[in-house]
Amino acid sequence: MWLELQIFGFRALWSPYYALFVLGLGITYYLITTKFTKKGPPSVTQQTSFYLGLVLLYIIKGSPIDLVSHIMFTSHMVQMALYYLVFPILIIRGIPVWIWRKIFDLPVLKSILKITTIPLIALLLFNGLFSMYHIPVIFDYAKETPTAHAIITTVILFTAFCMWWPIVTPIKELDKLSPLMKIGYIFANGVLITPACGLIIFADHSIYATYSETGSWIQALALCVPSSVLGGLTLSGPEMFSPLPIVEDQQLGGIVMKIMQEIVYGMILAKVFFGWFGKESHKVDPVPTTTPSET
Repeated sequence: MWLELQIFGFRALWSPYYALFVLGLGITYYLITTKFTKKGPPSVTQQTSFYLGLVLLYIIKGSPIDLVSHIMFTSHMVQMALYYLVFPILIIRGIPVWIWRKIFDLPVLKSILKITTIPLIALLLFNGLFSMYHIPVIFDYAKETPTAHAIITTVILFTAFCMWWPIVTPIKELDKLSPLMKIGYIFANGVLITPACGLIIFADHSIYATYSETGSWIQALALCVPSSVLGGLTLSGPEMFSPLPIVEDQQLGGIVMKIMQEIVYGMILAKVFFGWFGKESHKVDPVPTTTPSET
């Protein structure tokens, strides 16, 4: 498959312009957090988290995974799981608290974030928009329309940050959920995303035109393949490159998404639980105010 993908060219496979964009983000982070501030550089853990997030961002959106996501639905779901469930956590943890405070104090954004980071609203927004995005008519429209695709995926990414915020917020006064509530919140996330995965897993026919109809598929490829290259190729459909039949690939994609979601949520749940358990186990009984009378 790798050799066959070479026909799309270096730009489609490795997105050099996106690499420059990600590099720019890294340089901006360094300048803001280290060069142009007197607050001291971020901790090694924060820097590692942020730069790992940038590497992951390029792997998701700039590497061949992005091209393959337009050929195989399974790759698309891997991309979505990493983009919405892992990337936001790394960035939230990588940005210093003083920057987050400034972001939450911005005039317009302050009002928006105050609402969208309320746990129940964040929960429903992310899972609702993610599920709506995978409704066939919306999904196909987004894949075939670059502007719509950019807007929809960016909005969902924003809600993904809001969804994770109540769990991993670095601002102490905004960390309002108890450990037990956080565990329930994570469970609720797992439940709410299940219907969308179930619809995909149990469908017995291809539900997305951009993976089954040649015209729609080629139009979707234009999201990452330059038109000058795409116009010179003779393509019949994703089956030219995919090792799986379309329906099986679609079903596997739903399964992979659900499994990856369970792994990520399970890891966060374990961290919350054991952190809570550790704090509880270190508590000691208060010293008695009176001593028992001697007998």
